Amino acid sequence: MHLAANFPDDPTMHLLMQLLHEELGLPERKTISLSTSINFDLGCTGADAQHLIETLEEQFAIDFVDYDSYRYFQPEGYDVYL
Repeated sequence: MHLAANFPDDPTMHLLMQLLHEELGLPERKTISLSTSINFDLGCTGADAQHLIETLEEQFAIDFVDYDSYRYFQPEGYDVYL
């Protein structure tokens, strides 16, 4: 994984990148920027997306009240190019 030149260099962003790498297995040759889409660019959908959100809730002590994963992530096996 490569970070874009303007990517913030702070502990929170490093922790987020570490979590994304552990949960999604970020591609080695992909450049990650602030505009990278977790679902479309990194392919996080369905159960993986739900697990990622639960991990973020635990790690950052936040609560996604009324969060609907289908509003932000495609269902498992959805192909955005069809």
